[in-house]
Amino acid sequence: MNRKTKGVGMLIFKTKWFHKWAAREGISDRILENAITEMNQGLIDANLGGNVYKKRIGLSGRGKSSSIRTLLAFEEGERAFFIYGFAKNERDNINEQELKALKVYARELLGYSNVALEKAIKTKILIKVNSNEP
Repeated sequence: MNRKTKGVGMLIFKTKWFHKWAAREGISDRILENAITEMNQGLIDANLGGNVYKKRIGLSGRGKSSSIRTLLAFEEGERAFFIYGFAKNERDNINEQELKALKVYARELLGYSNVALEKAIKTKILIKVNSNEP
């Protein structure tokens, strides 16, 4: 598990729920990698605390301000886990209870050992982001 995602120098994952949602929204792994590259350059939309971040992602034909929001567990230069996403026109934001749950989940994900990551990938709880795969 020491191989980092090509092009951004860190490991990037998405949850099973996020993977399905992103596919419906037309969000490719390359778009997710680009978002992480931006975050590593300091272009972060909101630090919600507890290693939970909000990152806007613009899609073709929609600007960032009217596009989608992603919530992720993020540790700069190390690991990122895309957890949740929503279109701005679907909801404004998450509530305090949801944020508390995301912080607990982020702490769990970022604390995974390499063995735990491999098991989560094998059982398809987590999917590795890899723009080089078809």
